Amino acid sequence: MPVIIPNTESSTGQTEPFGAVYDRLYGAIFGYVFRRVANYDRACDIVSETFLKACLKQSAFQSRQGVPIDAWIYRIATNEINQFFRQRHYEPVSLTQLTEDAGYDPPAPETLEAERAEAERQLAQHADFLAVQRILLTLPLPYQAVLALRYFEQKSIADIALILNKPEGTIKSLLSRGVAKLRQGMVIK
Repeated sequence: MPVIIPNTESSTGQTEPFGAVYDRLYGAIFGYVFRRVANYDRACDIVSETFLKACLKQSAFQSRQGVPIDAWIYRIATNEINQFFRQRHYEPVSLTQLTEDAGYDPPAPETLEAERAEAERQLAQHADFLAVQRILLTLPLPYQAVLALRYFEQKSIADIALILNKPEGTIKSLLSRGVAKLRQGMVIK
């Protein structure tokens, strides 16, 4: 039985079932998380937790008028990433509950292995990305989130402000300071 997000609008302004939201956003959310944590298994756990929380907290989303579901799910993912970095360990919630409650059918293991191999291959090819990411991880979490959303995810300042629930001026300031700190770290290293 598909889980429906009643009276919830996607970024296109139309109501859509949670499965369609998942299908549409999974790749983008996984890419965002993977680029932030640079570990496939941790990224899988965080993305699973993100979509589980989104599915279970549908009523919380309904009360947020004017916030697209895309921004809301990015916000959940950002919070999960921040939680991971704060705790330096991560204990994901089992998807068994989602399977039982919502009829979620996890992908086949061979699909996951192919996805993992491709993601790791692409990450290994980008030595510059890894160098920048090592420096990025030394920055405070607010700078990490803003820089990753802007430059890795190509989000606009307005979108980042929605995702992080901060004023656009704050986002611009964090971007400016974050880039300066990132440059400083690249020169020193």
